[in-house]
Amino acid sequence: MIKDNYGKCAKCPIKPQTRTCMVNDGVGPIYCSTKNYPDALVKADEKYQEKKYSEFAKQASIQEYEGYESVPDKPGVFLPKKPRIVEIYEFCKKMGYKRLGLAFCYGLKDEAVIVEQILCDHGFEVVSVICKVGGKDKTTIGLSQNNKICPESDSHESMCNPIGQAEVLNAEKTEFNIVLGLCVGHDSLFFKNSEAMCTVLAVKDRATGHNPLMPIYTSRSYYEYIK
Repeated sequence: MIKDNYGKCAKCPIKPQTRTCMVNDGVGPIYCSTKNYPDALVKADEKYQEKKYSEFAKQASIQEYEGYESVPDKPGVFLPKKPRIVEIYEFCKKMGYKRLGLAFCYGLKDEAVIVEQILCDHGFEVVSVICKVGGKDKTTIGLSQNNKICPESDSHESMCNPIGQAEVLNAEKTEFNIVLGLCVGHDSLFFKNSEAMCTVLAVKDRATGHNPLMPIYTSRSYYEYIK
């Protein structure tokens, strides 16, 4: 049964300098996740000791550390210095990966060309697979003609096939998969079916040029209607 004190970290009023998740002997509200889920956190600690997670977690934290540089004469102030694409290929090098998967959306096919070339320039072999792989019509998953983007036409309209993307990359034994612009839900199916670990370079947001935080930043003005 869900209790009233289930995790609500987003609502935490405690200053970072005294939060239990940030400092030793810190404090937390009644719904503090650090306080309320000891068994789950012990389980997490045990998983970090497993070979398949330990090195991955270590290198991810090193990558985080290397993403900042200190500001001279301003203790505690740091500047971010690397875009995500750089962090991705640096992390892959740390992990010793050679064969990468790139699962991308048809709407970002031009970007996929550039991303694939960047990764190849850094010595990786890249297996790229588009969302429309397989060319199956949308009616094969139960959609009616009215559910198509162009319903007035009786012509073929290929479905997005994230499970197909994952299975292609599984067949190619990619060591790490990069997602570029898959739709909400389609990305979920890809993650669920990918045998390799995954990361996201960009998410699909048709209305904002793939900048999904913009409506959040402007939710008190231009995008107030989303609340």
